[in-house]
Parts: sequence; C-alpha cells; structure tokens
Amino acid sequence: MVVEVAYAQAWDLEACAPWRPIPAEEARERDAAGLPYVVVYREQGRKVPLEVRLVSWQDHYVGLWVYDAQGRRTCDLDMRLLDDPSRLLRRYSVGWYYTGPEMAEFDEACPRITVDLFPDGRGRRTEERPGGGSHTTSPALRENERWMDRPAFGQWPLLSAQVHGIIEPPTFEAAEVTETAEPGNGGTPVSCWRPPRPAQPGPINELFRPGVRVTDGYHPEMTVVEPRQVGTLRVPSGLLAVSDPDVDRGDRPSITVPVPPGEYVLDEARVRFSYHCEWRNAEVTTRETTAVRLLIGETPAATWEMALGPDDDPRLFIEQQIAGFDTDSATGCFADAEAWKPLAELFERGLIQGEPDLDGYEDIDDDSPFRQRTWDEASGGELMAFATTGDGTYPVWVGRSKAGEVVGVVVLVEGMPELLSERDGTPTDAAA
Repeated sequence: MVVEVAYAQAWDLEACAPWRPIPAEEARERDAAGLPYVVVYREQGRKVPLEVRLVSWQDHYVGLWVYDAQGRRTCDLDMRLLDDPSRLLRRYSVGWYYTGPEMAEFDEACPRITVDLFPDGRGRRTEERPGGGSHTTSPALRENERWMDRPAFGQWPLLSAQVHGIIEPPTFEAAEVTETAEPGNGGTPVSCWRPPRPAQPGPINELFRPGVRVTDGYHPEMTVVEPRQVGTLRVPSGLLAVSDPDVDRGDRPSITVPVPPGEYVLDEARVRFSYHCEWRNAEVTTRETTAVRLLIGETPAATWEMALGPDDDPRLFIEQQIAGFDTDSATGCFADAEAWKPLAELFERGLIQGEPDLDGYEDIDDDSPFRQRTWDEASGGELMAFATTGDGTYPVWVGRSKAGEVVGVVVLVEGMPELLSERDGTPTDAAA
C-alpha cells in the first residue's frame, strides 16, 4: 500500500484540508525550532486523509486525528513530551465508534471511549454508551501502552494502520507540494487545529467596572455595580493562601501566591438584574456576587493568569482544563499561608465544632459571601472564608500590572459571565 505524506503549517478542521502546504525541508526546520506543523497521510487516490498529526515541541505536544472513509474523525490522541526527551506520554485519547456510515460526526448517540493518563501511573477510562450513561474504570495498561518512543523527524509510523486494517507496512511517498490560495500575511485561521490550551481568565477586570453589561446565560441582562468592600486581610508573611479551609485537606493550602507583606482590602464584584418573581407575581430587582477579590494594588491588572498548585504541571493540561482549589463544602478562603494550620484549625473549631466564645474566630453576619474570619495572635496572620455557589474546583486568577507585579487575586464564585455590548453597540470590553 502506498501512502502519500504531505506537510503544512496547519490543518483546517472545517475544510478538512492542509493550510499553507510546505516542503519537507521546511517542516524539518520547523520541527528543529519547535514550531508547529502538520503531517498529512493519504492513501493514493483517497481524498480523505488516513490521519493527520500536529507537532508542536514548544508546547510539548503531538496530536493525532484519525479519519474514516466518510471523513469523520474517529480518534483523537494527545501525546506529551515531558522530562524524558526520548519518549511521549499518551496523555489523553478519545475514540468515537460510529454505528453506521450515516451517523454524523460526533453524534451525541455515538458510543465514545475516553482515556485520561498521567505519568505517575494514574489513569481513568470512561465509556459513554448510546442513550446516555457512562462507566468509568482504571485502565490496566502496560508501560509501552502508556508511553511511546519519540521518532525522529520523517521516521514516524502510520499510527492508525490497525484502525484502517492495514496489515503490511505501507510504502511512504512524498506528496507534491501545491500552491495555497491563502495570503502570505495574517495569522492562522481560527478554524485551524492548535495545541490544547488551559482555561482562559475571561474579562475579569470588567466584573469590577460599574456599568458593564453581562449575562450569565439565564438572566439576559445584568449590570455590574460598584464593588463592595467587605473588610481587610492581613498577610504578614508575604505568602497568600487560597484554598478550601477544611483542615482535613492537610497542613498546606491548595494554592499560594507571593505578595508583599501587608494588609489588603477584600471586596466582591456584584451585578444588578431584574426578574419575574412567581410567588410575588411581580418584577423584582436584586444583586448577586460574581467574584471575590483581594486587592493588592490600585493599578488595574494588565494580564490575568491561573495560579497553579505544587502538583500542577501545565505541560499536562488538556483543552480548557482548570487548576485551583477543590471544595466539597462550597467554601473557599483567603489566608496567610505561613499561619495556615492554626488559622484552619480555628475555622474548624468555630464553625464545625461550634466552640462558644472562641478567641480568634468570628462569624460575619451580613449578606456578603464572606462568612467567617479567624486570626492567629502569634503571627498576626488572618483567614477570611467565603461561600461559593457549589462544590467542585475553583480557579484562582492572579492579576498583574504591566511591570509584572501582583495587583489582585480573584476567585469567581460562579462561572464567568458573558459580556454584552454597550447601548450604542460598542463592545463592552472596548469601553474605557
């Protein structure tokens, strides 16, 4: 069997075609420089590719799409280059098992198997069945099924050979490089495949900017009002903790962020909106909290980044993955990390065990999301607990000035709202 091999700068997922084809030597140069490029394998006379591979060493990433005769993607394999440069972790894979040639690509009724692997041997295999329901197990895989040797440029095998029923090793031939109609300037189209990105912060600054209009998908229009200052937090150690205050989670908080030692304002972002209240049979206007913030500086944040925990490795993140603190009590907190243990113990004694008249513990009696405060007399450090809208993992967003200094730390207590346009049609995020 003859398989044609072609190279391009990218792969257009919508067109199912290469974007800006390049000769093999240019692809080799991009490979050496770590720049992204794709490799397309086609059987001679076959329009639909057998497989397409995206290589981006600068992102520690190699991805593989496998196509069937109908042009549907049947397998997505995500491989990662970690500390050992000679091998790749089969980090994440999804297989779609179409029940017939008429079934649409990614049809909700299509059976699907997802395998999630980590370099320490952990893993999860999830089988999603037709009609709903899923079954999750730990995959029993050998070492060579979790890892593969990293081939040299031009030496990759046809990884989808077994899927396509190819028994004999194929003969590879270079495909003719055709001219592309794409202009020579401008960026890569959004429809092109790119390496996975972790969750992005969204327009956090706008949640603290009065007058901005947003929607949460349920309420069609909400207006940001003035942030409400709730109190202050002392962080004398210069290391801020953001975590679930549950002492059972261990002696260390989930997330820590270095900040200058000091006392900082705690505030909440709020939105105002109206809705029809059925039991009153009237239109009601109310306010809700969208985020809580520790304000480190007065300079607006120029950039936002997701804070990572000590065990988080961004090289392993799949598309839209989040890191943050986990909670099964719908509670998070800001605290001085060096005084974490005594502060968390005071929280447990005051809230969970209900010790009366406990020194170093205070319940906050207002409509703020901030509910409890503890303080450590020895260090001067404080903890302020806040309510989230549910259990799960909550990212911690760190805002930095243009000079790179931390100016704020934010936790969204619910999902990021979507911005709406100004009344004159101007996009909200373009407003001053």
